[in-house]
Amino acid sequence: MLFLLRYGLPMNRCSVFGLIAFALLAFPYSSPAPLIYRPGEGWIYEKPGAEGKWQRARAQDQLAVAEESFNKKDYGTTLKAARRTVSQWPLSDYAPRAQYLIGRSYEAKRQDDKAFKQYQKLIEKYPKIDNYQEVVDRQFQIATRFLNGQWFKLWGYVPFFPSMDRTSQMYDKIIKNGPYGEAGPQSQLNIGRAREKQRDYVQAVKAYKTAADRYHDQPKVATEGLYKAGVAYNKEAKSSEYDQNVASEAIATFSDFATLYPDDTRVPDAQQRITALRTEQARGSYEIARFYEKGRRWKGALIYYNEVLIKDPNSKYAALAREKIDAIKKRTKE
Repeated sequence: MLFLLRYGLPMNRCSVFGLIAFALLAFPYSSPAPLIYRPGEGWIYEKPGAEGKWQRARAQDQLAVAEESFNKKDYGTTLKAARRTVSQWPLSDYAPRAQYLIGRSYEAKRQDDKAFKQYQKLIEKYPKIDNYQEVVDRQFQIATRFLNGQWFKLWGYVPFFPSMDRTSQMYDKIIKNGPYGEAGPQSQLNIGRAREKQRDYVQAVKAYKTAADRYHDQPKVATEGLYKAGVAYNKEAKSSEYDQNVASEAIATFSDFATLYPDDTRVPDAQQRITALRTEQARGSYEIARFYEKGRRWKGALIYYNEVLIKDPNSKYAALAREKIDAIKKRTKE
């Protein structure tokens, strides 16, 4: 890294990859533990003299080793014993618990991405587990940590970058796992939050509207979804140099929100936003009318000055537009 900085080379993601690879290859370390491969379990390290001491001949006994190790916070042994239980006795009554312990161990090791994947494997492979909802809730907690800015890890160890795309994909899986559980509706809303963080307001609106429509029978979710959709539309309108069509969508969404949920505490805010949007629309039409007027294109000017009156008849732009309309009509009669 010092070399790159000294010679002014750019530090981008490729440079980061290169530095990581260089560090791994240039500074090899010797491990006293042998590397052993077992089918269904992958490559694992064994301490000298401890090879196979954690292995058992029966699924029940193997799971017991995993449980005991987990309680002792020996997550390395837990992972080995639990993986072996799942790989050797996948149809046994002990396999679901073992798969659960794999996810718990990765979560305890703060390898949340791996933990999420192992919980997903548990749900897909053993959908009738007793603690199904707990597993979904754990997935939700993991996804929310990533939503709040936690970095994903390269190879499970090297902190890399936050990713709202991957976070949204996690929430998608949670919704499929439990669409009408407690985590499902909030996950749909959180997809909208993730897209807002990306400034992808179009996708944010889509996510929020899906929440409002799908969970219309849950007032808390429906109101949040509709209100947030309006906010996202508003942001998109501003980011697009005040796109008139998007502004109209924002006004319509806020109006629906105020009409459907008149007792919501956010209605005054929605109404203020509607007023601001209409005023901005009127300003936009006024500026277009001025452009036509300067070019002596009176018909076009009249059309847009009249639009000002339609969009916000009580604004200062409406008063100016009325004066302009009268002046143009007098001029064209002469």
